[in-house]
Amino acid sequence: QVQLVESGGGLVQPGGSLRLSCVSSRSISSFNRMGWYRQAPGKQRELVAAITSGDSTNYVDSVKGRFTISRDNAKNTVFLQMNSLKPEDTAVYYCNAYVMTFLGPPRDYWGQGTQVTVSS
Repeated sequence: QVQLVESGGGLVQPGGSLRLSCVSSRSISSFNRMGWYRQAPGKQRELVAAITSGDSTNYVDSVKGRFTISRDNAKNTVFLQMNSLKPEDTAVYYCNAYVMTFLGPPRDYWGQGTQVTVSS
């Protein structure tokens, strides 16, 4: 079983920055993709940023230019650097690991989530 543990959330003023971390109990090199999702109250969970095993990245339009996803394979950790935060970024942020399997369906693993609140 894979465990993903997020940290780094908190309360920040608009325009501020936070850095989220996600530590995996399994080598992150074994996953096809690592990502950060978020879910705000009353809204569906959305993919915020993702990074593949080949280091390709993609972002939802609303965070482009403000958020950066990165990985440290040696530490089995994925980061989300969030700058110029806005109140609409307020949500619970979840770490996700996605892996395709040889004979079965792909698998998704999730962390427990970390709250990010942007407010003055």
